Amino acid sequence: MAEIICFSFNPFQENTYIVFDETRECVIIDPGCFENFEKKALRDEIEKRNLNPVRLLNTHCHIDHVLGNKFVADTWKLNLEIHREDLPTLHALPNYAHIFGVGNLEESPEPGSFLEEGDKVQFGNTTLDVIFVPGHAPGHIAFVNHPDKTVISGDVLFAGSIGRTDLPGGSLPVLLASIKNKLLPLGDDFTVYSGHGPSTTIKKEKRENYFLQAEFEGRFN
Repeated sequence: MAEIICFSFNPFQENTYIVFDETRECVIIDPGCFENFEKKALRDEIEKRNLNPVRLLNTHCHIDHVLGNKFVADTWKLNLEIHREDLPTLHALPNYAHIFGVGNLEESPEPGSFLEEGDKVQFGNTTLDVIFVPGHAPGHIAFVNHPDKTVISGDVLFAGSIGRTDLPGGSLPVLLASIKNKLLPLGDDFTVYSGHGPSTTIKKEKRENYFLQAEFEGRFN
């Protein structure tokens, strides 16, 4: 069974994830570490647990999820992996970083490869299945661990909310379709690790999430 470590980084309180198993190989997903103390916290945790980072993954390329891409890529000699449709999102970062007060942006490296729906991210004895869940960002993906019943969903679904759709490439109908057709069918017992805030479950969100209730009842139609 894989273990998941979550850090909340940068002013956006973005969730950065380390996923590892008994082999000590791990993947780093959405490194948002921006300040030096955040980078140190990530590195120290990896060293303390004697982990071996083997892949660098982004669910999507909004600024809060990629601030640590360069640090992770340089520190552990990893290639960035994203969905091809989010490459324009990645390339746009230098044009708007200053708006969010990020004046000393360490530009992300270019992707070394692209991930598509149906791809499998393998490390150690663990496999994460890639699903395409656009709507918040045009190239948004999520990572599903079927045996462990977990999904790292990025900014698609949150505890009590859903991802915003007012950013370039966003679409509310597309986002709702991604949730309805890709995340909810995973099953009530799946734990959702979101890009911000606490983890939740599919069951809880189906029962309590206003946005999903509104969709099911046709309020967005």
